[in-house]
Amino acid sequence: MNHPILGIQLYTLRDFCRNPADFDVTLGRLEALGVKDVQISAVGDFPAAVQREICDRHGMAVCVTHKNLDQIESRLDALIEDHKILGCDALGLGWCPEERRDTLEHTREFAREVDAIGRKLAKHGMAFHYHNHDFEFAPLKDGDGRSFYDVLLEETDPANVKLIPDVMWMHYAGQDPADWLYRLKGRVKVLHFKDYVLTGETVDNKPGKRFVSLGQGVTGLDAVYRAACETDVPFIVYEQDGDWTNGDPFVSTEESWKYMNSLTY
Repeated sequence: MNHPILGIQLYTLRDFCRNPADFDVTLGRLEALGVKDVQISAVGDFPAAVQREICDRHGMAVCVTHKNLDQIESRLDALIEDHKILGCDALGLGWCPEERRDTLEHTREFAREVDAIGRKLAKHGMAFHYHNHDFEFAPLKDGDGRSFYDVLLEETDPANVKLIPDVMWMHYAGQDPADWLYRLKGRVKVLHFKDYVLTGETVDNKPGKRFVSLGQGVTGLDAVYRAACETDVPFIVYEQDGDWTNGDPFVSTEESWKYMNSLTY
């Protein structure tokens, strides 16, 4: 049985990666935990060569990134070169803006665009990777029951467009993350592990939620881990948007890292 490589999504520690000095300290703290793989997202605006130098100093490899859509559309050639410097073959998009997914036709246009982006990346030995939230699973108002996620999967080439399933957001959307991993087999390089609890409140017409360290919530990560092993997912990275233990993302990272490692039976 395959056991995915475990890593950390630096978005969790974004406030401590704003400049090269802080990035260096943060990776040093992760190195002390035994982390060897990271996702670069929301770090400060400093060159890829500097990021690579610091990653190398701490024995870190970059499994995937997150860039916003404006960057991907306007600076794709530069991003490709940056990824080559980082030694990373996976360019990720963290989310799709609402105006690009509010109708079936807009969603189909988005799918065509990212498929073309993925096709260009493939010429450089790379692939495009899309990270979900919960909204991708709601039926499109004019989609005849199809969701954004359905369209993205059905109307893109698996060789060009990969997925970064965020299992917490899938679960929050009423989906079964483990089942999705079987359906997405072969299209997932990196899986996001995140956990949450419901607060009993209603926020924006949705159930209120609070993020928690891995293993402290309702996502059912042990079953998802088994599915990740059985579907040969190469990487699982921990991500937590906020609500950290004692307000400290490093405490939550340490708790979550310990939990992730406890799953590697």
